[in-house]
Amino acid sequence: MGSETLWALKGVDAKIEQGEFVAVMGPSGSGKSTFMNMIGCLDAVSEGQVFIDGRDVSSLSARELAEVRNEKIGFVFQQFNLLPRTTALENVTLPLLYSHVDEAEWSTRATKCLELVDLAARMDHHPSQLSGGQQQRVAIARALVNQPVMVLADEPTGALDTNTTEEIMRLFQELNDQGTTIILVTHEPDVAAYAKRQMIFRDGLLVADDFTENLKTLDIDRALEIAELKAANE
Repeated sequence: MGSETLWALKGVDAKIEQGEFVAVMGPSGSGKSTFMNMIGCLDAVSEGQVFIDGRDVSSLSARELAEVRNEKIGFVFQQFNLLPRTTALENVTLPLLYSHVDEAEWSTRATKCLELVDLAARMDHHPSQLSGGQQQRVAIARALVNQPVMVLADEPTGALDTNTTEEIMRLFQELNDQGTTIILVTHEPDVAAYAKRQMIFRDGLLVADDFTENLKTLDIDRALEIAELKAANE
């Protein structure tokens, strides 16, 4: 930024294994979004390397990164990002348009993913005919249709009420129990508590990893304070 260098992340070294369920936490400006954007092949690193499924993606071209995103990563967003004039089944099928999957398999794959999120009975419904929780389930099915190595969820429950949030987080747990790798960004300790591992960022630093306190009883500032004290004492 002009003559000033701003480090969004500072020397972060982390490894996420296949089958993990990880919550990424931290206040605004902590670096968690940059961390997720690099994992998602949306931002490039200025130093260091990023490996996805054993492949160094740090120096890939824009076209190559797009292929990695489509084949290796499923994205779930806070606002669902469904196409309003297409059915649930068509929304789930969309990522397959840019894949190497035979077109004859598209409908079968999409249907199986909707069955997985318990929405097969509504596959012909448009987003306006679905509740917020159902729309997010469609978005999760869409994220799974290319059989990615991981699902990245950015505040996936931010637009949902408490009961629907619990339903979606239980669904993530079920998917993870079946082997899906899930990494989600959240500001909410009660949401992060559904994950098996918590990574907490502050000021570009990874201040805690594998945080084991009961996050449901803590607010994020208190969680960060405890995490930093632990890090300082190690």
